[in-house]
Amino acid sequence: MILDGLTNIKKAISTLNPHEVRDQSERTVRVALHASSGESFQRMENFFLRDLSPSRRRHSALLLTRSPLSLGAAPADMNVYEEGLIIPDQGAIFTPDRPHQFVLKALSKYPDLGVPLAKSFLPFRKPFVEKVIAKTARENALFSVATALPDVVPNIIELPWAVAEFASDTAFLTMNQVRLAFTIAGASDREVGYMHQKSEIAMVIGSAFGWRAIARQLVGKIPFGGGLIAKAAVAYAGTKVLGLSLDHYYSIGFTYSREERDRLYADAFRQGKKVALKMLTFLRPDLAAKFSRSTDRTPEMVAQSQT
Repeated sequence: MILDGLTNIKKAISTLNPHEVRDQSERTVRVALHASSGESFQRMENFFLRDLSPSRRRHSALLLTRSPLSLGAAPADMNVYEEGLIIPDQGAIFTPDRPHQFVLKALSKYPDLGVPLAKSFLPFRKPFVEKVIAKTARENALFSVATALPDVVPNIIELPWAVAEFASDTAFLTMNQVRLAFTIAGASDREVGYMHQKSEIAMVIGSAFGWRAIARQLVGKIPFGGGLIAKAAVAYAGTKVLGLSLDHYYSIGFTYSREERDRLYADAFRQGKKVALKMLTFLRPDLAAKFSRSTDRTPEMVAQSQT
């Protein structure tokens, strides 16, 4: 069974190309700043370049340009405007008193620039990584719910790859987690590729069988089909804890302790049940109420104790 699982995982991962994430991380992102005074320009530049290492700061400073752009200059990928200026539709408003809100709106307005922005400018890194972790965790939970409901029409499932291409849930979830590892590495200013992330990939593959074992235990313990929610919650929690652990490692050089991981997993598992129930309510409202009652008796500590 383990050999079959490894074969399926290998096949799934072989379809994943790290070049896409590597190209995003190596993309030069040019940011044009629009302000009414030198003081305002300086405030914006200080925000973008804060907390960077000296070498990264020198490199990232070259990506910032004060408007107006000189003749012949390459067009900006992102335009940031001081509050009070006339702002075009594709512009982002810099709000110094609400920096987190500015970053979130900018990432939403420029979705293709998430990796290079996070790599080059530290204020974008954590919000982007949190966003991609949440997205991947939801995808894996949705996959677990959808594959347990054979009557769900595939085309309503917004997943990055077709469900039918994968021989097992474990293969899909693992491949999606490896892709997450590549993305977090690129956003964290690290080299991207199978050799560069070999230890991280080994951790993903090793944990895949642990998550599958937990899911099977919960499915067997919870009556009335409530195990479907538990299974999706395990996929959600496992993916989220993996992403948070990788972010923690890339940020400070070491991962969480066992106790910290247990707490993160317990919180993510509870959140994953809520996410899975919402998905089920959308896909099969006739089953959602019954599953909601059964998941109230989910033995969460079974999952927590085995992470």
